[in-house]
Amino acid sequence: MGGLVSNIKEVLRVLGEARQILPALNFKMPGHEEAISLASVFEDTVAEHADRPLLLFEGREWTYSEFNGAVNQLARVLQAQGVARGDSVALFMENRAEFILSLMAVLKLGAGCALINNSLSGAGLVHCVQATGARHFILGDERREVVAASRQALGLENEGAYLWFADGSGADCPDWCVDAGDGMDQQDSDNLPITRDITAGETAFYIFTSGTTGLPKAAIMLHRKALAASTVLGRLGFRVKPEDRLYLCLPIYHITGLGPGLLAFMLSGGSVFLRRQFSASNFWAEVQQYRTNSFIYVGEICRYLNQQPMRPEEQHNPLEKMLGNGLRPDVWDAFKSRFGVERICEIYGSSEGNVSFANLFNKDKTIGATFAKVALVRYDQENDEILRDASGRCMEVTPGEPGLLLGEITRDYAFDGYTNRDATAKKIVADVLKHGDQWFNTGDLVREVDVGFALGLRHFQFVDRTGDTFRWRAENVSTNEVAEVLNQHPQINIANVYGVEIEGAEGRAGMAALAVEAPDEFDLEAFTRLVDAELPAYARPVFIRLQQNLETTGTFKLVKTQLREQSYHPDQVEGDIVFVRPANGSAYQRLDESIYERLCQGTAGY
Repeated sequence: MGGLVSNIKEVLRVLGEARQILPALNFKMPGHEEAISLASVFEDTVAEHADRPLLLFEGREWTYSEFNGAVNQLARVLQAQGVARGDSVALFMENRAEFILSLMAVLKLGAGCALINNSLSGAGLVHCVQATGARHFILGDERREVVAASRQALGLENEGAYLWFADGSGADCPDWCVDAGDGMDQQDSDNLPITRDITAGETAFYIFTSGTTGLPKAAIMLHRKALAASTVLGRLGFRVKPEDRLYLCLPIYHITGLGPGLLAFMLSGGSVFLRRQFSASNFWAEVQQYRTNSFIYVGEICRYLNQQPMRPEEQHNPLEKMLGNGLRPDVWDAFKSRFGVERICEIYGSSEGNVSFANLFNKDKTIGATFAKVALVRYDQENDEILRDASGRCMEVTPGEPGLLLGEITRDYAFDGYTNRDATAKKIVADVLKHGDQWFNTGDLVREVDVGFALGLRHFQFVDRTGDTFRWRAENVSTNEVAEVLNQHPQINIANVYGVEIEGAEGRAGMAALAVEAPDEFDLEAFTRLVDAELPAYARPVFIRLQQNLETTGTFKLVKTQLREQSYHPDQVEGDIVFVRPANGSAYQRLDESIYERLCQGTAGY
């Protein structure tokens, strides 16, 4: 009897969820030529919620009307420096109010905003700027030294190419920059006429993804797709209301923090408390102080919060709903029960992908459902290839079995691609289920799961990434990109990079097997200097394994499968020398028994 009652309650709950979801499904993807954009929808929101709070950041607060006026003033500053419709403008700074001001000002002019990972430097930074054809570069003072070191390689020589924002330190504007804030308040704060001419098919953002090979690829995000990612997920996932307030500590250059986070609230009349970066020790005190009832997350943040000691502020907290990705099943239950969060909307998607999933019915431990047509097909991880039958068609897996996720490319579920045509072509799989069809290859393994009553919608669960990319510190790490950097070391003949698991840590830590002629004479200090100078913190290998030769296939591809399985386990590395970089450590050290025990027990701090 108890089971029947429980089932009836679940059916009623899902039906109640559906009644809230159905009205939001009226969103229609705008046509390419339709005069609508993120900036024009924001202006409509401003008109409706002019006096409501929009942004809170480091003691400052703006209403919708105040913020929109400042955006218009900055847009006119950019316009005077030559930024025009169709241009690409690189944006490089930490999470701060000026980041959002710059982003919206660029969009109001009809230019595309290249959102660059603020931890990049050197060749990675130069590549990202050049890949988008950016002619202007907006930077925060906190990144001036990094940019200054790469100015010659960046090659931006047009007048007014660099626009600079102070960061409260009293520093003077560099002589090679224009102070974007100087004279802003002298500009007209009214909306710009050009904004209403921008169409849905124009480029809003270039968002970088590691992909599976080489340097980061610039995924093109049109206004129509950005509107869908923010508006639909805001309505269906967060169900944003004007009285809602978001706690935002994810980097805004990431699509999760940007689309269903920042933009979902900005286009719905909600407000945002912005933080430069996540702090586990300050999180609950700030949730209470700023009365944030909504939270945009990645799974690793939730794991960190679970590991924190009990705090008085976490009791009776105002947090009601969360949206994000990468929340592991074991972390999910503990987080939801400990902190009393009612709604967790796990989502799945990518900046460039044509399909997305959302846990709209608040089912536990699932990425939810999608309205796009998808296929889970058999995939050979050993040889990194899709399996096909005798007729040349892909073979779908049975329910519950992990398969490579493909999304059919159609008019409504388009794949806009990258700035690099070859990279775009590599993500398209043809003749999947029938001759002539085309599908987007997500590069991820997913399985269908039974979640009970769900109005007939199939639900899915993320399993793992394939190929040469793994997740660490909530970032995609390209093994080929890391290997290219490591191969610069004069003692390394070739580097093989892969991800390995650490007990209790989210994702996979980077490990590099290095072919060196004399392992005992390896210059570890020079290696450390190289990775620190050329790689962001999340991409630096946690483990290195020194070998004299690396195993390859008959076609000279490096073999990773066995190395992944052997990982850093002393009884499986066959006497090779293994070094580890401790959590938050500045130097590598020899992996010994005590460190290994902490790694296995999940107490190594990762």
